[in-house]
Amino acid sequence: MPAFDTTTPAVLVRLDPNPFHHGTLGAVRSLGRAGIEVHAVIESPHSPVARSRHLRTAHVRPPGTTDLAGVRRLLLTVSDLVGRPAVLIPLDDVSALATGRLGDALAGRYLLPEQPPGLAEQVADKAELAAVCAALGLPHPRTLLPDSAGEAAAAVRSLGRPAVAKWSRPWLLPPGSGLRSTRLLRSEREARDLHARTAEAGSRLIVQEFLPPGRGLDWFFHGYAGRDGTCPLAATGRKERSWPVDAGLTAVGRWLPNPDVETAARRLVEELGYRGILDLDFRRDPGTGAYHLLDFNPRPGAQFRLFTDRAGLDVVRALHLDLTGRRVPTHEPAHGRSFVVENYALLSLAASLAGALRPRTGPADGEGGGEGPGAGGGPGEGRPPAVARRRVESAWFAADDLRPA
Repeated sequence: MPAFDTTTPAVLVRLDPNPFHHGTLGAVRSLGRAGIEVHAVIESPHSPVARSRHLRTAHVRPPGTTDLAGVRRLLLTVSDLVGRPAVLIPLDDVSALATGRLGDALAGRYLLPEQPPGLAEQVADKAELAAVCAALGLPHPRTLLPDSAGEAAAAVRSLGRPAVAKWSRPWLLPPGSGLRSTRLLRSEREARDLHARTAEAGSRLIVQEFLPPGRGLDWFFHGYAGRDGTCPLAATGRKERSWPVDAGLTAVGRWLPNPDVETAARRLVEELGYRGILDLDFRRDPGTGAYHLLDFNPRPGAQFRLFTDRAGLDVVRALHLDLTGRRVPTHEPAHGRSFVVENYALLSLAASLAGALRPRTGPADGEGGGEGPGAGGGPGEGRPPAVARRRVESAWFAADDLRPA
């Protein structure tokens, strides 16, 4: 294990109200096992994360603390309680974008990557990401930005049915509105009706070409870009199961090599000058073989613990090492390693079995995705390379930390 600066604590912050966010628990365990004092801003003292033996203190976020002034007050209060500078790790888009804007106000209290101004917000915005991909020549689903309900209907006609509708800044969607960050449009009327809710959604509606779902087509990249601009930690994985089945989070993932995805991700980091942790989602077009970038998350992905190498290095540990002036060791691939989110994996399996018993009438809402273990189609197909001990890590169960599960 690398030599950590255990005198510098870590503060994890998540503003999205999701008590079952397994990525937060993964970060608590990873840093706590390294001997680092860990504090976390969470939504409730009853969250499973608060029960982890590796968490020093849970700081409960006051309700409604999502505006910039409120986040600033919250983080300064936590800093006063911690009592010394800490590495700050945002774990959702809202906190990642807020901490990026508050860099000057947090100076001297928190250690953060020196990100180019506005870059995190640019790549998290789905409309801006489409423009970035177009400028760099990276594959991305054909994207239209309608300015009216009529243009939204015309976009469906142009792209074909179904088309994918997304809100460009999904973190602005109001709770309880019923609006989803992503949905399928099967008619021009659906497009018109959805565009009419633009003001309520708080950001632009974009309409994208639908890349059909298929087994083994969904891939992700997790990496850490250091202060010197290099990417010492870079890994690719394939989504084996998701929840919801055709649209959602990784329920089962496997670490497999994919040179095409890694090359595209490294190029993106270099061209943009990105710094810090990133999580990218790709979809392979079975017709062309091209890997289309779907999402750029300027933070750890919830399944980041999949990419823990033999020395215990992962992206949150790499961040802490780098920001405290330690050397980040070379990341050693452990291809074949798997990560299972127990609750989502069971739901995905049950839904897949139920779906097998009835005929499908068309794709489900969402963008599609791999839905079965051993899914083919792309690098890593078939038996994983025999380069590592086969290991499975679960999101919730851990022998040294039973209470969260």
